[in-house]
Amino acid sequence: MSRLSVGSRSVAGKVVIVTGAASGMGRATAHLFADEGARVVVVDLAQGAVDRVVSEISAVHGGESVIGAVLDVTDVAGIGALVASVVDRWSTIDVLVNNAGISIGLPIDHVNHPEAWDRTIAVNLTSHVHMIRACLPYLKASATGGRIVNIASTEGLGASAMISPYTAAKHGVVGLTRSLAVELGAQNVTVNCVCPGPINTGMTSTIPDEAKMKFARRRVPMRRYGEPEEVAHGTLNFALPASSFMNGVIMQIDGGMLCQNT
Repeated sequence: MSRLSVGSRSVAGKVVIVTGAASGMGRATAHLFADEGARVVVVDLAQGAVDRVVSEISAVHGGESVIGAVLDVTDVAGIGALVASVVDRWSTIDVLVNNAGISIGLPIDHVNHPEAWDRTIAVNLTSHVHMIRACLPYLKASATGGRIVNIASTEGLGASAMISPYTAAKHGVVGLTRSLAVELGAQNVTVNCVCPGPINTGMTSTIPDEAKMKFARRRVPMRRYGEPEEVAHGTLNFALPASSFMNGVIMQIDGGMLCQNT
């Protein structure tokens, strides 16, 4: 008897750009796509960190599976140059993962709040727009459909004190995802969003372990923080050719945190 399913769950050979890929969820995402046979572009700010991830992937999958790029995602000209170099190397772009982000914790009346606001919005929201605009012609031409996955946060579905720039930006990412899902759905491109909750990353590494445990016991039904790879698998699912009807989805990966009322 032949298979009943026709959708492919393979990303082998796909070209995937991952921003903020030198650590945490971005690094896990780059590794996972490479493990699944994709060709990965590792994008981040620091040359040394980019080189480390490229070396890690190359050691397992060979040098033809990965390239690195040092980029400040707020640099529009730099984004254009990156996209041109990827297309020159591999002729196409099939998946864009907008993962780069920062968090600057300041009260609204702090003297440095305006600068924190501008930088956070630029990195966490506006850069997504610039990356999408630059990649869009190639995503539209992707043989199995282009995929955009924006990484937001549960802060995009709720709020915490003292990080208003971050919270506002992540709400913006959710809104951007929904708007572009409507705009691009008929153009062979899906746009979806992952909202991680408490995850063990560099951004949360400064939180004392005792405080993490207390928070998880009180707020997370699974009673722990998540791991970067657990988020990466959610991102990968959106990129599968078989996920062609998943569009405008906002996926929480938070151990059930936002489901819990008490």
